[in-house]
Amino acid sequence: MKNRSRQLFVLLICIFATLQSLAAQEPKAAKPKQFIYVLTLVPRLHTDSAWTKEDNAVLERHFARFQEATKSGQLILAGRTSEPGDKTFGIAIFEAADEDAARKFMQEDPAVAGGLMTAELHPFAVALQRKNP
Repeated sequence: MKNRSRQLFVLLICIFATLQSLAAQEPKAAKPKQFIYVLTLVPRLHTDSAWTKEDNAVLERHFARFQEATKSGQLILAGRTSEPGDKTFGIAIFEAADEDAARKFMQEDPAVAGGLMTAELHPFAVALQRKNP
């Protein structure tokens, strides 16, 4: 009986060691990286009167896309300054798997793809974020 208990004990240790080894080998899901892109209006849109119905429709798609990205958790924050057109800029802080995925997200932004805005991508890290009350 003593021998059987010892064998069972050794078997349990072997199983535990094997499980630990397998767990260490499993690839861990990569944590998404954070990025920011800065949006600036193209010069032809610096004055409000220059905006066409088509431009406004593209801008609506841009905003709807940001709303969806917020709901999915990809977009952390987006906004713009409230200055005149030639000084205003917007930002989008978001998560992506890597720089290629981040660049794709930025380039597929309707405002960028539609030629209303130019965008510049940067790696980013949110250091502090206020909690909602």
